[in-house]
Amino acid sequence: MKRFAALVILGWAVFLGCQTAQALEIGQIPPKVELKEKLGGRLDGKPWSCEELQGKGHVLFYVDPDEKDTNNPASEALNKENFPADQFQSYAIINMAASWLPNFAISKALKEKQEQYPRTIYVRDFKQVLVKAWKIADDSSNVLAFDKSGKLIFRKDGKLSTEEIQKLIKAIRDHL
Repeated sequence: MKRFAALVILGWAVFLGCQTAQALEIGQIPPKVELKEKLGGRLDGKPWSCEELQGKGHVLFYVDPDEKDTNNPASEALNKENFPADQFQSYAIINMAASWLPNFAISKALKEKQEQYPRTIYVRDFKQVLVKAWKIADDSSNVLAFDKSGKLIFRKDGKLSTEEIQKLIKAIRDHL
């Protein structure tokens, strides 16, 4: 019986180790994902692909609608930096499956946010595609930054501290 329990624990450890090993890490280009049709897409219905994360610096907020205000200080700080539009783009991808709120209500709120932050591209993820493909936190507010080649240069799952916001800004500035 002890041997069986040890094998089960070992099996779970290997399984969890494999899951962690596949998480998107600093210096990596993320696995290709595309949000279109039933999987999601931009507010106007057009598809979104992570291949867009090349050619300029990018920040991507991947957010549970119930955590929408968690990293507002980071959004505001980035907005104040006023990075050149030809060198920097921000995305807000909403994890629509993470909330009990109906999709139409979330979509309405996103349209209002789009007016507030016109330089940010808003995208809906209906099926937690990025959670699964990139192993980022579900039911959270995640902040990821990418350099011009699409490599991850900053990642935080959860609320950014003041120091982490400064690290995010520096990482982006250093890679523009």
